[in-house]
Amino acid sequence: HIRPYLARGIPEIQMPAVEPFRMDDLSLALTSGPNGYKIVLRDMEIYGSSNFTVTKLKLGLDGAPFEAKIKIPKMNIDARYTSTGVLIILPASGNGTFNANLGDILATVKGTVRKVRKNGNDYLHVEKLDVDLAIKDARMSVKKIFNNNRILTEATNLFLRENGQEILRIMMPQLTYKLAAVFKRIANQLLSNVPVEVFLYRK
Repeated sequence: HIRPYLARGIPEIQMPAVEPFRMDDLSLALTSGPNGYKIVLRDMEIYGSSNFTVTKLKLGLDGAPFEAKIKIPKMNIDARYTSTGVLIILPASGNGTFNANLGDILATVKGTVRKVRKNGNDYLHVEKLDVDLAIKDARMSVKKIFNNNRILTEATNLFLRENGQEILRIMMPQLTYKLAAVFKRIANQLLSNVPVEVFLYRK
């Protein structure tokens, strides 16, 4: 029942909206060598993360591990894009906009929690949280780059189309690390305002 509130935020407990879900930046080295092709994605906005279904939930208390498996049908990422280096044989330094459409996403969230006593009630606090993502479908593209140079834009988009899963693999360590930090902050903002008995036992 909390999913609609996550999308728009809960001002009463100072919990921000997760639509869009915002991240600062990711830096990716996509090819090797002194002139390797590198991109930076900044001001990332992620849409669709609040439309999730929890398919498995194993709760743990007082240091015992918990695990959740969460399905997300699709997510969309918009970002500012900057690139440097050589792509195939073309100089590919420039900037523009980046878009990714991701589909069939399975997130595995693991961690530990402890109880905190406050004002006569017990609350949960997430001590540790790790996120792993499995993404089956990925389509990426860039626009308004290289002063709208058509050849460079098409070469970049061809590279992104043909190497989507490899780009995801390179992106994943940074992405999951940053997602885990944000998820932990959001979870603790929520859990610090919901007593354990309400969270665990309410029907």
